[in-house]
Order: sequence, then structure tokens, then C-alpha cells
Amino acid sequence: MVEKDKNLSIILVAMVIGMLGLAYASVPLYRLICQKTGFGGTPQKALSISNQITEGREITVQFVANTHRDLPWQFRPLQNEIKMKIGENKLAYYFAENKSDRPIIGMATYNVSPDKAAIYFNKVQCFCFEQQLLKPKQGMEMPVLFFLNPDFDKDPNLKDVKTITLSYTFFEYKKR
Repeated sequence: MVEKDKNLSIILVAMVIGMLGLAYASVPLYRLICQKTGFGGTPQKALSISNQITEGREITVQFVANTHRDLPWQFRPLQNEIKMKIGENKLAYYFAENKSDRPIIGMATYNVSPDKAAIYFNKVQCFCFEQQLLKPKQGMEMPVLFFLNPDFDKDPNLKDVKTITLSYTFFEYKKR
């Protein structure tokens, strides 16, 4: 009986350690899956610009900017929308200003809607890839260079998509 209890205890402890490990790894795994598949409206990170523009179909990309309620920044797109051909490289700008009397590091989260278009939305360069430091009362233009993968036009699920929204939300970055 003592041997059975010992084995059961080892199994239970191993399960608890395994579950804690899985819980710890779930956020990075979820982020990785979203980045690779576009799940949840996560755009792709491209290593280089596009070199293949498809003729004909034009897509409107709209820009949205938000800040967390506790972040004393003004954040807005410098253009409301851009019309583009699929595969065309486009550069858009956002503007952020620190309205406080202290330096603040911000980090932007982002998504694309409709979600089904996210896997084809490629960002080459973006302010959202890094933390942004704004000194008191400092303002800064923040560029994003992007394109729609030419395979966008081949996906029958996207035939109805005429408008894509690129949305950012800035949060104060706090080291843990």
C-alpha cells in the first residue's frame, strides 16, 4: 500500500509541475501561433518589402489609434485611410505625444480586421515592434511600412473584403 501511495504522489506532483509549465508557456505559444497564422487579427511580420503588385483590385486600409485609459498620451493616425493595390508597399504614419510631466515608455499592441485578412497583412517596419520612449511633452511621428501579400487576391474567402482596418492600442510599458 505504501508503494502505491508513493507512486500516486509522484504522478500527482509531476502533473502539477507539468500543468504549471504549460500555463507558463501558454502565452508565448499563443502569441507564436497568432503571429504565424494571423489568428485573432494578428498581422504578419515581413523580412523584406513586396516586389509583386497585382493589377486591378484596390483595397482601402483604414487606421485606428487608441490609448489605454491610464496612459497620458495623445495617439492618432496622420491619415484616416489609404487606397492600395494588393502587393503594393505603403507607408503610413501615426503621431504620439506624451502629455505628462514624466518620461513614459509605451508599447503598442495591434490587430487587423477582418480577422481573415490578417494572415495576408504584412508589416515590414513598425513602431509597434519596439518600446517607444516619449519624454515629457514630446511628440513623435511613428511610421509603419506594410503590404498585402499577393496571395490575398487568390483566397476565395476574401473576395468580399474591400476594407481592412489596422488598429493600434498603446499601453504604458512596465517592467515586471
